[in-house]
Amino acid sequence: MKIAVVGAAGMVGSRVVAEATGRGHDVTPVFRGTASLTDALSGVDAVVAATRPRPGEESTVGPTTKALLDAALAARKRILVVGGAAALRTPGGGLVLDDNRYVPPHIRPIAEASVRQLEVCREHAADWVYLSPPALLEPGERTGTYRRGTDELLAGASEISAEDLAVAVLDELEEPRDDRHFTVAS
Repeated sequence: MKIAVVGAAGMVGSRVVAEATGRGHDVTPVFRGTASLTDALSGVDAVVAATRPRPGEESTVGPTTKALLDAALAARKRILVVGGAAALRTPGGGLVLDDNRYVPPHIRPIAEASVRQLEVCREHAADWVYLSPPALLEPGERTGTYRRGTDELLAGASEISAEDLAVAVLDELEEPRDDRHFTVAS
């Protein structure tokens, strides 16, 4: 499979590139500032959007996501958007965004941006799937295992390594499921 990874230099994107190449896929890395997204997506089978704004630039998430969805639609490619946990429901029924246990004030701007990002996806005609990582996503060990859920924060430890998140991304690309929005955790 030929996969374009947008945000290939980031924490998640770099792990997706490593996982994809390790599985024998052909990867086209796409970095910040690429002139033509449509050209970058030409000839690929799937797209992974693993972008994250710089602190203070959270307002760019919506327009960036729309541009990526537009390019994927124009190229007629499926796009997996790696978003944020704030768009998940808590076991109690509210949004993770509104629960201070998961979203302390200092990360609220990016959390709000991830909720907006999912809204942009839902409003778009592209063939998209949105992956919400759990509450804690950090570099770590690749175990190759994870639990998968839908749009509700998984019970138990809400964490995963970036390496195992990349495993989940590749598993979804190789064997797509019907969920438009899903989550994973260790």
